[in-house]
Amino acid sequence: MSSRKASIAILAVLALVLAACGETATTTTADGGATTTSGESPTTDAGDTTTTGGDGGDGEPIVVGASLPLTGEFSIAGSKHAAGYEFCVDEINARGGLLGRPVELIVEDNRSDPEVVVSQTERFINVENVDILFGTFSSLLTFPASAVAQQNGMVYPVPSGGALRLWERGFDNMFYFQQKPAEFTGESVVNLLDYYGGEGIVDDPPTTAAVVNADDFFAQAIANGFVGGEVTIPDSDKVVDLAPGFLADAGIDLVFDEVWPIGYTDWLTLANSIRSSGAELLAIASASPDEVISLVRALQTVDYNPKAIYASQGAQTEFAEALEGGENGIFIHSVWAPTANFEGQLAGDTYTNQDFIDGYTEANGAAPDEDEAIPFAVCQGMEQAVIGAETTDNAAMIEWLRGRTEADPVKTIMGDFSWDDRGLPIGRDYLVVQWQEGTLEFVFPVGEFPGTVDFVFPKPEWQ
Repeated sequence: MSSRKASIAILAVLALVLAACGETATTTTADGGATTTSGESPTTDAGDTTTTGGDGGDGEPIVVGASLPLTGEFSIAGSKHAAGYEFCVDEINARGGLLGRPVELIVEDNRSDPEVVVSQTERFINVENVDILFGTFSSLLTFPASAVAQQNGMVYPVPSGGALRLWERGFDNMFYFQQKPAEFTGESVVNLLDYYGGEGIVDDPPTTAAVVNADDFFAQAIANGFVGGEVTIPDSDKVVDLAPGFLADAGIDLVFDEVWPIGYTDWLTLANSIRSSGAELLAIASASPDEVISLVRALQTVDYNPKAIYASQGAQTEFAEALEGGENGIFIHSVWAPTANFEGQLAGDTYTNQDFIDGYTEANGAAPDEDEAIPFAVCQGMEQAVIGAETTDNAAMIEWLRGRTEADPVKTIMGDFSWDDRGLPIGRDYLVVQWQEGTLEFVFPVGEFPGTVDFVFPKPEWQ
């Protein structure tokens, strides 16, 4: 299946899910983005929004706006983010709403376009007069959207925007609901190889590596961490030097380093170049599962099978379905795993990761993955901010969130969150998962939670 057809298929599935949740209508936004309306209380304006809501108390609704990439390059993850937000709002409303008021979620499709996410965020604030913003997917879209929120004094909780350049701008309104900036992803990769080397499983570790990445904020950030590049912070003279890089720290020689442009399609040429390098470890950095799928298919075609392949995207069930066994052995850094049973809160009560998995599966007929879990955690955090501040006033919510500590955190299905002055979480490390015979297994860190299995090394031959 082509990446375009895969995206269309995902959207079709999302439309069926939304239809199952309530009345559904397709409209067009003022920016030309297609949207879907679901829930018991669709908007009555000129059909420019996606709305989900329902029961949840009396009074005027608390309105939340989210601009997400439901189509375009980031459509797989963007559609799943929408589903995660929608399920969380449904859960809040089922528990009586927020401050005794129902919660209404407005989702608009930004088509993976930075200009569209800016105009939609501006309209949420100045036309829709939303009370709360939920963040978008990808560093590329988060960078401009968060600036609009900062200019308007709005909290901007970030589900998926890890590039360090986002977090070095001095903003006080951003809060990251993952583990670390993307530049530090490579640390978890080399730590995994080192740990399993000590266990005798990685008994012939890679000594050479190829790093390939999309020309994108997030992907370049990951690559910079591996190779020891520099991060220039926009609109400032600040430069963050990541030398020598995590590969060099681990004694792994970089033998190939390539960036592919936006809209790239010549995957066979790239795969042949990687194969010619003879690299024993391949690191693929992209914000798009479609791109990783396309490159992996090309690697299969040229029969390049290194000892290990890391990819920054690929934890989605659609990834395995598209590759039909070709995913076997690929490992991915992760921020969520089903067996990591963190205790969060919702409506003032304990709401665990297992509660989320059970409830989401029952409501949607399929188990969630991390792209639904991350936005759910964002929604949990913002619900706790409203309850803690006892208001939807954004200045008060910012103050409350900035007052969280490791002893008094925001509690989510992805663990506890408190943040430093930049809005980056304190004391969080990435998880690592690996596809093993059709199942996404939790392989690292070992000992923090039950349920980890041994890392498979070397990567199995292509199926």
